[in-house]
This record gives sequence, C-alpha cells and structure tokens, in this order.
Amino acid sequence: GDFSGQLLAYLSLGPIFIIVGFVTLIIFKRELHTISFLGGLVCNEAVNWLIKNVIREPRPCEEAHSTVTTKYGMPSSHSQFMWFFSVYSFLFLYLRMHQTNNARFLDLLWRHVLSICLVTVALLVSYSRVYLLYHTWSQVLYGGVAGSIMAVAWFAFTQEILTPLFPRIAAWPISEFFLIRDTSLIPNILWFEYTVTRAEARNRQRKLGTKLQ
Repeated sequence: GDFSGQLLAYLSLGPIFIIVGFVTLIIFKRELHTISFLGGLVCNEAVNWLIKNVIREPRPCEEAHSTVTTKYGMPSSHSQFMWFFSVYSFLFLYLRMHQTNNARFLDLLWRHVLSICLVTVALLVSYSRVYLLYHTWSQVLYGGVAGSIMAVAWFAFTQEILTPLFPRIAAWPISEFFLIRDTSLIPNILWFEYTVTRAEARNRQRKLGTKLQ
C-alpha cells in the first residue's frame, strides 16, 4: 500500500532501462561516441565493485533484502551509475553539442530542461535507495560523488584521447563491415541527421516526380 515506495522502486530500475536503451541505440546508430559512453558506464560499474570490496561496509538492513547481489553498500552502485550518466550527459549537451552563433532560443531551452530532468532523476533514484533501506545516506552521497568524478574523467578521456582516434577506428575494415561511424566533428548530430534526411527525401521525391512525367 506504500505508493511512494512502489514509485521509487520503479525509478530504481532506471540503470537497467538506460543500459537497454544504450544497447538499442548502438545497434541502430553504431556511433563511436555512444559506444564510448557505454564503455564508461561499464568502467564506472567496475570501479564501484572494486571500491565496495575494498571498503566492505555493510548495507543498513541486510536481512530486509535477500536478493541483492552483494552485501556491501559503500558506495551505492545505483547512485554512482545515475550520477555518472547525468553528469556525462550534461557535459555532452553543453560541451560536445556546442552552440553556434545562430543558436535558437528553443535549442537552448531543451538543453536546460533536459539537464534539469537528468539531475532530478538522479536525485530521485539516489533517494529511493535510502527510502527502500538498501543504503545509508553516506553510501548514496559517496556513490554520487564517485559517479560524478568518473563522469568528468571519462568525458575528458573520451574528448582528449579517444575522439582523435575515432576517424582511424571508423576506417578499420571491421568498422566498415559493421557500419560503425564517427560523428565527432558534427556539432549537433540531431540537426545534421534531420537536415540530411530532409534533403535526401526531397531529392528522391523530385526524381520520382520526374520519372512519372
């Protein structure tokens, strides 16, 4: 009968939905930066596992949750995951998809709204771990800090080390076979794909109209 608890329990499934979304996006888009983002999430989880097994701080109510994969709770993996995802996405929105001089108001607005939504979801998922007695406040707090630091470090690593290598990686025979592409030089991939698709559709429509005459 605890509606808040049920809602927070569903929200705590956020990492699973995000992973499924990433796998789906990679299958259909096959873009190197997206693959790198997923790689960062995997590394973030590995760091969380390492820290947990070094500190070995127990969960607040071990007997209340017999289905958890580990008895250690410091730091919270959910909190670390969500804050990595939110902070990296924030950096991607404002630094990778950088504005141009003719940026429109709506373009800026949706970035601000999306950033607020990302932070809100991260806060709610973090809070859910305490509310549902999976973690203490300190475990959630340190998870958020660890995830944020990892996000900044991975974003810097991707931008400074991996991005210059993307053109060469995209040119590998195996990359060409699997249609893996590099869009790192395109400031706003959504706008680019929209304009290219619209232009191609008009071109094909024009050719079709010519054949029918």
